[in-house]
Amino acid sequence: MWPTDWPRPPVWQHNGHWQTIGAALWGRAGGSTAVRWRRTRWLTPDGDFIDVDHAVPPGAVALVVLFHGLEGSSASHYAGAFAAVATQRGWGIAVPHFRGCSGEPNWAPRAYHSGDYEEVGWMLARAAQQWPMLPRVAAGVSLGGNALLRWLQEAGESAKATVRAAAAISAPLDLAAAGAAIDQGWNRLLYARHFLRTMRRKAQEKAARYPGLFDLQRALAARTLREFDDAFTAPLHGFRGVDDYWRRASAKPHLHAVRVPTLVLNARNDPFVPAASLPTPQQVSADVHLWQPARGGHVGFAEPIAPGDWRGDVAALPAQVLPWLARAAQIPLA
Repeated sequence: MWPTDWPRPPVWQHNGHWQTIGAALWGRAGGSTAVRWRRTRWLTPDGDFIDVDHAVPPGAVALVVLFHGLEGSSASHYAGAFAAVATQRGWGIAVPHFRGCSGEPNWAPRAYHSGDYEEVGWMLARAAQQWPMLPRVAAGVSLGGNALLRWLQEAGESAKATVRAAAAISAPLDLAAAGAAIDQGWNRLLYARHFLRTMRRKAQEKAARYPGLFDLQRALAARTLREFDDAFTAPLHGFRGVDDYWRRASAKPHLHAVRVPTLVLNARNDPFVPAASLPTPQQVSADVHLWQPARGGHVGFAEPIAPGDWRGDVAALPAQVLPWLARAAQIPLA
């Protein structure tokens, strides 16, 4: 069913690290197409806000709601690629930003996390209100993919009223396994330090607005994602600690509860998500379709667009995922 030689990255991207880094830093996002985002602010029931960037061309026949990854946004390479491919093929796209990720600190005494399924459900319901005439599908990348799966699991059959199909890409389905992987060796130097840089700044902003909400000094002293999640993410969102958070937020144990056609795409050389932690067909419902190619890294599914193209184009990812969503949802895709 799935292409066995996909993706075919630029020749120098010979392992998962280079496929991850190359796509994020140098990969094109849909060739030369530049998508112009429009921004709308949704006010939340708890007195906060969600900024959603969207591009819905005239005559659009469907809407894909894309949930970004850890510290991501509509400016992330994969968001630009999804937007380019979707709008070129007659679909609209909306990227709701998790709280604090749109360029402005959020107002409430909370942030976002990998199991934020209630937030995902609210965002999807709000998208349905804004674009009621467009059939909807959802896609989530990395953290956003895990959170989307957790919503699908909690919603069960009722999710069909909101989305027709879904896809989770490079989702850390077993957060304990992914957390251990990212905090070790080269991963800690290459990736964990990068994420912690912005996360510590956000912790300082939150502490200035809400003193005493969590142990700021522990959060600032964190040198691993595990330490940061234990000091900041877990207490901020009602978990007893990092182990409680990672256990309750992980999507892998509940994949049998998904009742909407859902693609779960994970490269087996993903530096963040160990191949041994990926689910087997016996661990998922009949509505979950697993695709675990040998290559791709972490959201690094780029392919050259011409001979000699050393950068690659991340549009190779939505060029596979969007047609699958269209078929599963029975929606035309130009």
